[in-house]
Amino acid sequence: MKRLGEEAQMEWEIEIRHLYRSDGHRFVGRHGKQPLDFPMTVCEQIECISGKGIVGDRYFDYRRDYKGQLTLFSYEVFQDLNQHFGIDDRGPQVFRRNVIVSGVDLNRLIGRTFRIGGVELSGVEEAKPCYWMNQAYCEGAEAWLRGLGGLRARILTDGELTLGRERLEIVE
Repeated sequence: MKRLGEEAQMEWEIEIRHLYRSDGHRFVGRHGKQPLDFPMTVCEQIECISGKGIVGDRYFDYRRDYKGQLTLFSYEVFQDLNQHFGIDDRGPQVFRRNVIVSGVDLNRLIGRTFRIGGVELSGVEEAKPCYWMNQAYCEGAEAWLRGLGGLRARILTDGELTLGRERLEIVE
């Protein structure tokens, strides 16, 4: 995907490649136990509600001001991970992130307010990988993904995200 701008880049042309939600927690509270069977639901569009999350997702209205109302993951990171481990039989839904995008370095959005389409988001922190990544993807995935685990974001305005090309712009 083409990147727009130079050093002080304020917008990117991105592609929303996959959208997911899950109606239940698979790993939360399961330390030392098997994960529960709550698969990720493939979506063509997701409805984002300010301060609450994604309609139908396990984290919708989870906690006041929750910093993971929506999570993003880089498709380029997913491809690099597949190449590194020689794996090609899993999709990016195994990482349990909601929005899989290409064309932007998600770490540059930490601490920034940005807009994708009509939805304004606040990039809070890296969606840090945990030991479950080794079970969901393969042994060594957690360590490999450190610093590349994606982005946790708060939803600031209501709106919908849809598969396809979009413009991501920094608001502040």
